[in-house]
Amino acid sequence: MKTAKVGAFVLMTCLLFLASSNPGQEKADIVEMKNGDRLTCEIKGLSGGVLYLSLDYIDGTVSVNWSKVARIESTRQFIVRTDSGIVHTGTISMLRAAGSQVTSLEVVDSPGKQVVFDTAEVTTVERTSRRFWKRLNGDISLGLNYSKGNNSTQYNLTTSVEYPTERWSAYVTLNSTLTSNSGSRTSTWNQLDLGYSRLMRQRNYFYTGIASFLQSSERSIDLQATLGGGIGHYFTNTSRSRVSLVGGIAWQKTRYNDPANGLGTEDELAAMVVGEARFFRFKKASLDLKAAVLPSISEPGRYYSKLNQTLKLKLFGDLTWNFSVYGSWDSRPPRGLSGSDYGTSTGLGWTFGNK
Repeated sequence: MKTAKVGAFVLMTCLLFLASSNPGQEKADIVEMKNGDRLTCEIKGLSGGVLYLSLDYIDGTVSVNWSKVARIESTRQFIVRTDSGIVHTGTISMLRAAGSQVTSLEVVDSPGKQVVFDTAEVTTVERTSRRFWKRLNGDISLGLNYSKGNNSTQYNLTTSVEYPTERWSAYVTLNSTLTSNSGSRTSTWNQLDLGYSRLMRQRNYFYTGIASFLQSSERSIDLQATLGGGIGHYFTNTSRSRVSLVGGIAWQKTRYNDPANGLGTEDELAAMVVGEARFFRFKKASLDLKAAVLPSISEPGRYYSKLNQTLKLKLFGDLTWNFSVYGSWDSRPPRGLSGSDYGTSTGLGWTFGNK
């Protein structure tokens, strides 16, 4: 049985290597600098006054000062944001009026439908696509840890998919871990999260809805379902970083598996505070940290919390090395049950999409 599991894991890892060797997108964008240099490249994005480019003859990305760019042309789709909170999607090109030093960025959504911004107003440019599948950003990671000393084996699967648009985005994440030790019972952890958020008229504010499903053998939880919603604020929301805080309310139903104490289900109404920090460095590394605290309204003084953190480092191509921390806590668990379950995992991953 163990041999079959290891064989399946090796096969999936090989598939990740094969997938990571696929050629990247065609580098057909044009960037001209004010000093006359002309680059045929792939525009990755703009953030913090830096334009990120990928060239066939250079490993990784090139950072270009946005204020030094004289002209760009691209037939790809981008999401463009300005410092006043305006958001548009389309192909982009840079314009300059005759006899003027002021440059403008033109965003064309469709023939006859375009908007023009002063380049100084543009804060971020992010890659996207008209096609549904090409809009998806995500990753999948597989991990295997083995210790001969106590004959311990841990399998881990982590995957996430995000669908971003101008005004809204949706995501799905899955974290599944199985740990087997000689002389002790097998431990499993499974967490599935779904979320949706949409920008409001007020700049950098959004409303969101979440659904979370947790299974933890350490805490004798067969299923803990959490449904919630609230209002959030982006302290920063660029192609290189995203920091937000959400406040709202949630309903939580927990079904326990503890025949000895005859535990069944618990229903809770709780406040909800969710903080998220995401940092990206194109083709180098990314860090995603998400923490949630749910103070119970039904049972004052009791609170629940969850943590998920993932660090990804590029190896080559779209192949990454990942390190994850996960956990869940209950300040007042049922008598005889553990109030916490947490752990770490490492593995190889493959990223896809426009990040």
